[in-house]
Parts: sequence; C-alpha cells; structure tokens
Amino acid sequence: MTEPAYLLVHDDREYLLEPGEEFGTDLGVLEVPADVAAGDVVESHLGTAFQVRELRGPDLFDHLERTGAPMMPRDVGLVVGLTGVASGDRVLDAGTGTGILAAHLGRVGADVTTYEIDPEFADVARENMRVAGVEDRVEVRTGDLAEEVDSLVGAGEATDGTPPAAPFDVLTLDTGDAPSIVSHAPDLLVPGGFLAVYSPFVEGTREAVTAAREAGLAEIETLETIQRGMDFSERGSRPSTRGVGHTGYLVIARAP
Repeated sequence: MTEPAYLLVHDDREYLLEPGEEFGTDLGVLEVPADVAAGDVVESHLGTAFQVRELRGPDLFDHLERTGAPMMPRDVGLVVGLTGVASGDRVLDAGTGTGILAAHLGRVGADVTTYEIDPEFADVARENMRVAGVEDRVEVRTGDLAEEVDSLVGAGEATDGTPPAAPFDVLTLDTGDAPSIVSHAPDLLVPGGFLAVYSPFVEGTREAVTAAREAGLAEIETLETIQRGMDFSERGSRPSTRGVGHTGYLVIARAP
C-alpha cells in the first residue's frame, strides 16, 4: 500500500499533496518531506507555515478528483447510518463515479467491490482510492454490475480474478439501471443484509421501490434527502436561502 496524501493548511488555503511532492504557491514553494506525518508543520521557502492534516471524510468530497457530481457527505452519512455498515462487512457497490461513497465505506473498515461502467472514470476512482488510503479495501472494477450479477451469485470464492462471490452484507447502488440489480438483491445479500439505492430522480426511485417489493425485500423505506443551513444575524435567525436543499432520494430495504 502506498502512502496516502495529506492536506497542507494555512488559514483558508488547503493543498492536497503527496509525501515528497514539491508544489509552488504564491505563499512560497512547498517541499513535502518524504516522511511527513499528520501534525507536522511544513514551511514554504518564504517561511509560511502549513499544518499537515490527515484526510477526513469531508475532505474527500472537497479534494478528490471528480468525474461528475459526487454523493454529498450528508447522503453518505445516511447510507452509513441506515445500513449500519461496519468494519469487516462486505459491500457490493455500483455506479462508482468519483468514488466518494466507496472511499467512505472503505474508511469505516468495509471491504468494497465497486463497479464503474466508464473506463476513464474507473481509473480516476482507483487513483482516488489510493489518495484516500483505502486501495487495500476498495476494489474498483470496470464493468456493468447488471451484467455481472449471474457470475456473482453462487460463483464461489474468487481465486483467479473472477468477481467475488455473493453474499454481501450491504448492496449500494447509484446507477440508472439500479432496479434491474435490485431484483437480484435477495441472492446478493446475506439474510437481513441492507440495500441502499440513491437516485436524483423520482422515476428511478419509484422503479427501485417496485423492484424491491417484487423481490420480496422487507422494511422498505424511501427518503428525500434535504438539508437546510441556518443563518444567524442581528436581525434574527432563519433557514438559509442559499445552497442546495434537495440532493436526491434514498431507498433502504433489507433482505429477508
């Protein structure tokens, strides 16, 4: 496993840098020591001090390379909280994208197999897993999970590069063809295992719910993910009128 990147922070400046990397800023050139560690202070050649920090969950959203709109931290939190995913769990994921969700799941100690249909996006996600320090727990596969389901169910232990076999503890889907995968959830999940489907659209959410019902899944719950910040001023306090309140819809269900 390679060394993860660190944040170098000075006031409102944050730079994601690798050990041994040299980086030029208007505050001076930063030369990051090869043995840098969180808590160190690195000075630029102009004497500006930068604090070295480990990447935390919110930092992944702010600094990993993006290939589209990544899942918001609050939605990641809902997935983690509502599925109870924990260290040692096996997670099957589809629609990797930037890899924000997969990285978070890896950082809580889960072993994640995630599918991304776009080869270029998959390459970016693999690099993001390295930067996030979870490349040993998150495997990014290039392909369409909907086409791999049959090989996952009853495929036996993976010893020759074949897809890892079901069952999994958690199935997370952020992809347009999620309903076709949901129909296989009982075969992909352990008894009582959780399904989480994230969608920006009502239509896809309804299809996922229908597929979950037809598959015999239990405890099906659908949420709209909304968050409002608060503004406090001398005039008074009220919800903020800025920012995005709605991000998507989340379907949670359990295998029988």
